[in-house]
Amino acid sequence: MNYSDLAPPYIRAIAPYQPGKPISELERELGITGIVKLASNENPLGASPQAVAAARAMLEEIALYPDGNGFALKDALAQRYGVAHGQIVLGNGSNDMLELAARAFLTVGDKAVYSAHAFAVYPLATQAVGATGVSVSAVNFGHDLKAMLQAAVGQQAKLVFIANPNNPTGTFLSAAALMDFLRALPSNILVVLDEAYNEYLPEECRYDSVAWLKEFPNLIISRTFSKAYGLAGLRVGYAFAHVQVADMMNRVRQPFNVNSVAQAAAVAALQDEDFVRQTNELNRRGMAQITGELSRLGLEYIPSFGNFVSFKISEPAAGSLLRVAKGENQQAVVGHPLPATSHKPMQALSHGEGAMHVYRRLLELGVIVRPIANYDMPGWLRVSIGLETENDKFLSALKRILGEQ
Repeated sequence: MNYSDLAPPYIRAIAPYQPGKPISELERELGITGIVKLASNENPLGASPQAVAAARAMLEEIALYPDGNGFALKDALAQRYGVAHGQIVLGNGSNDMLELAARAFLTVGDKAVYSAHAFAVYPLATQAVGATGVSVSAVNFGHDLKAMLQAAVGQQAKLVFIANPNNPTGTFLSAAALMDFLRALPSNILVVLDEAYNEYLPEECRYDSVAWLKEFPNLIISRTFSKAYGLAGLRVGYAFAHVQVADMMNRVRQPFNVNSVAQAAAVAALQDEDFVRQTNELNRRGMAQITGELSRLGLEYIPSFGNFVSFKISEPAAGSLLRVAKGENQQAVVGHPLPATSHKPMQALSHGEGAMHVYRRLLELGVIVRPIANYDMPGWLRVSIGLETENDKFLSALKRILGEQ
């Protein structure tokens, strides 16, 4: 008997999420050390020392079940953001928030809308409950909010996923564009605004989406402690929503989905604003370091508002680099002249083959990045911003590979 036949067809059709390759796996495969992992958008500074101390102190209590309601963490979030405890949902990373929203509000026959090149979990969470995903073509690798609005209304969707900034492309939607979208959308369609990379936004791009909850009860804001706060290994996410929406999500939430060590670390991390500032400063310097070299190498890349950048392995136009033209609702950077470069990038290979060749060679040289062909971007790779020395190792390896032809 084939026991997979006992699962519903929509479960059998799921292609599982593929995480970034861990360092230990590459060590086993190639027998090398000194590996740099720039594949999973982790914080290269690690975690806040305050968070680490809080986690260690909580180890004395790991024989006890965690607070299933997460009172201390909810209280810290409530005080920081001015929301009620009843508006907060806690989860095992923000990925949990996306799945809880789908489980609470979608079922077989329902539809959810999301953008092409957006986070892979949106279609997975939708498909896992038997609902139908509606992917809307992107504009300049970012969300086309007008088209998404038309699709949501025309398809009678129940849920819309929006990532801001978006992963893996790093594109950003302005507050004005988001507000226009929310005001035009019927109130019976829920919107999950995924702000996993919110803390990386430059000051001039920041907006107070939490304040929007008063005007838009159909809004769910999803955030995480995995990125800027450096708690990826502890898996802590949270969502803000209308009390009735949060109540439905909490009804399908596992009773102890955030462990006690994670809760304690998250409370401490939230208070360590200096660490987040240091993280942002490092990210700005590293982004300039990597994108500057990508430009000098003649490689097309998408200007990013996160802690990563996606770049294309292909032959650039002679003497110029078209990064991303400025499109409606998107803040981006247009092309500019390139300095002379001596190498000839991947001329003999197709875009997809060239990207995978570079990816595999980077692995051999001890650098892990992320291929993003599964995002319908077969010629592209995504690299996380690391420490200066880690960025140097990536760039040196990339130059070596491009010069091998």
